[in-house]
Amino acid sequence: MRKINYGLIVSDFDGTLIDDNQRVPQKVKKAIEEYVAAGGIFAVCTGRMTASILPRVRSLGLKGLVIAYQGTQISDIESGELIKDGGFLWEEAAEICELIEGTGQFVNAYCGDTLFTDIPKDNIYLRQYERIVGIDAVSVKPISEHIRKNKLKCQKIASLISPEDRDWLYRFLKEKVGERFDVTCSAKVLVEVSPLGDTKGEALKYLAAHYNIPMSKTVAIGDNLNDLSMVEAAAVGVATGNADEELKRSADLVSVTNNEGAVAEIIEKYGFA
Repeated sequence: MRKINYGLIVSDFDGTLIDDNQRVPQKVKKAIEEYVAAGGIFAVCTGRMTASILPRVRSLGLKGLVIAYQGTQISDIESGELIKDGGFLWEEAAEICELIEGTGQFVNAYCGDTLFTDIPKDNIYLRQYERIVGIDAVSVKPISEHIRKNKLKCQKIASLISPEDRDWLYRFLKEKVGERFDVTCSAKVLVEVSPLGDTKGEALKYLAAHYNIPMSKTVAIGDNLNDLSMVEAAAVGVATGNADEELKRSADLVSVTNNEGAVAEIIEKYGFA
C-alpha cells in the first residue's frame, strides 16, 4: 500500500470536485478511493446546505465529517448528526435580508434544511439552482419580515444575481456589514453572507484538530472567493484552473480545471509520499 504524505485533503464541491455537468469525474472517484484506502482523510467543505451535500458525499462512500454552509454546520456523514450548528441571530438575518431587498435584488435565506426565496418559482435560474442543489425552495416575500415574525435561525443569506451585478452587490454588502459578518462569493451568480468566523479556513483547522493532523500536512482545493480562507490556511493551497483570478493569486499553485480532474491531480501530487 502506498504511503501517505499530506494526511488531510479538503476540497470544495461545486466547481472543484465536480465537473460542469455536476458529475464527479471517474478518475477523481478513483483517486479519492485510493487515498482513503491508504489512510488519508479526504473531506468536502462547501457553501451548500447540509441537506444538499450529504447525499452527494454519501454517494462517494465518504465517512467522517462534512462541512456545509461555509463552516456554519459540520455533520457526521453516516448518521447526519450535527456536530456544529451555528447561525445568525434572527435579528441579524432579517437585517441582512432587508439590506438586499432594499437594492431590488433577490434574496435566499437558508434556515436549517429549508431554503426560503423571494424569486418567482417559475424563474428559470431558480429552477436550475433547485435542480443543482436538490432542494425545493419555499416562496416567501418579504423574507426579512418572515424571519422577524417567526424568529428564524438562519445559517446563510445569499443573493442569486446576474454575473454583471455580482461585484457591486459584493462591495455594497462588504461596506455595510463586512465588519460584523463574512461576505463572500461562491459562484459567478451568488453573493453570500455568513456569521463572522464561520469560514472554510476555520473549518479546515477544525478538521485538522479533529483528525489529529498537523496543519503542516493539510491541503485545500477550491475555485471561488469563499475558498480563499481555507486555501490560505492550508499548508498547500490550491486553486483549480477554472478558479476566480483573486483565488489564483493567493494560492500556492494552480492546478488543471475541475473538468480535467483537478482533485485527482492534487491527490496524486501531494497525497502520497
